[in-house]
Parts: sequence; structure tokens; C-alpha cells
Amino acid sequence: MDSGAQGLAAGQAPGRAGRLPAARLLVAALWTGSLWALGYIAAPTAFKVLGSGQAGDLVAVLLTRQAWLSIGCAIVLALLLWRSTDLAAPRRRFLGWLVIAMLACALVIFVGLQPGMAHLRVLAGEAGVRASPYWTQFAVMHGVSQVFHMIQSVLGAWLLVKLR
Repeated sequence: MDSGAQGLAAGQAPGRAGRLPAARLLVAALWTGSLWALGYIAAPTAFKVLGSGQAGDLVAVLLTRQAWLSIGCAIVLALLLWRSTDLAAPRRRFLGWLVIAMLACALVIFVGLQPGMAHLRVLAGEAGVRASPYWTQFAVMHGVSQVFHMIQSVLGAWLLVKLR
């Protein structure tokens, strides 16, 4: 039974049956696509084109916006999944756990790592964090942040595949 027929079987209007899956997929694509665009295109390009300090400032702003987008997409997806009568309960729970895992990655980066890295950049002063005694600590935090971003990106790909 296709999703349209499932929606009709659940007593939904024909148009609504196709809108909910489409909305879930669009929100997941926005979220995952923005992760990929920022992490694998925009950030590396900024560091290639701009000086380290300017690139760091730009990427920090982009990461903050990405974090807020992640929070918003997670909330919208959770609501869409909660309202989804076209999905079996086990599948809906699995998708919900993927959303929670992606949100957890975003929060670890946004609440846990970004403020610490920003603080180290301030402590480093005008010379920059690379020339400071805080470089090793910053590099470790940056590496951990990249790992969480990569995990979130892979979870996003998995979410997209499972939403189809």
C-alpha cells in the first residue's frame, strides 16, 4: 500500500496524505544539506580564502546559525513525526531517535565545544590561537567538534534514506 492509500485508509484527506511525508523529507533535507554545505564546503573554503582569524570568526558565526537551524529542524521533525499516522510506531520511534541523536551532536558542539573554543581564542589575543599556549587545547576541542559534526552528517544521511 502506498503512502497515499495509507493516508486515505487512516481517514485523511487525499492531499494531506502526501504532504506529511514530503514535509518530513524537506525538513530533513534542509537540516542535513546545511550540515554538509557548512562543514564540507563553506568552512574549508573560508579557511582557504581568508586569513585564519577572519575565517575563524566567519565560521563561528555560521556554526551558531547552524546550531539554531539544527534545533529548529529537530523540533519541527519531532512534531511531524508525532503527527505521522502513516508510519508504523517502531519506524516512527527509530526516526525519532535519529533526530534526537542529531540534536545531541548539535548541542554538544554548540553548548559544549564552541563556547570553550571561543574563550580560548579570546585568551590568545591578537596573535591568534595558533601562536598561543592554548593551541593544543583548542586543536583537541576543534577535532572533537569535527567528529561530532561528521557523526551528525552521517546520521542526517541515514535519516534521509530512512524517511524515503
